[in-house]
Amino acid sequence: MRAARIIIPDTAFSLGRGKKRPRKEDRSHLDYIRSLPCLVTGVESGIEAAHVRYGDQAYGKRETGAGEKPDDRWCVPLQKFMHDDQHAHGERDWWIAKGIDPLAVACALWGASGDEEAGRLIIAAMPGRLDSKRRK
Repeated sequence: MRAARIIIPDTAFSLGRGKKRPRKEDRSHLDYIRSLPCLVTGVESGIEAAHVRYGDQAYGKRETGAGEKPDDRWCVPLQKFMHDDQHAHGERDWWIAKGIDPLAVACALWGASGDEEAGRLIIAAMPGRLDSKRRK
């Protein structure tokens, strides 16, 4: 009897930085995200699904490599100009300055995907929103 050798690719079972895996896409979730108000301003027009690229082991999310987009579960609703601003500055620092953990929000929205009422409640509960500062 002869033994077979199993070769496991370097990318298998890894959440490490720079390890590419096939991206998981979910168009219905992206449509859901675009139906919600902006996470930062609360405005409801011109919303884009902003993918969070940085990684955090606490959420089981690896850092996204160059030229790679994260799975669709890792996105939040942002107005176009906020989305552009977020890309123009260091992503993690931009979110820290806003006082928002986008990975926590992305996880909550993924769990509520398709339920617009629940999504709006999640967005409204986020500290640091510009429109919530105006109401005080």
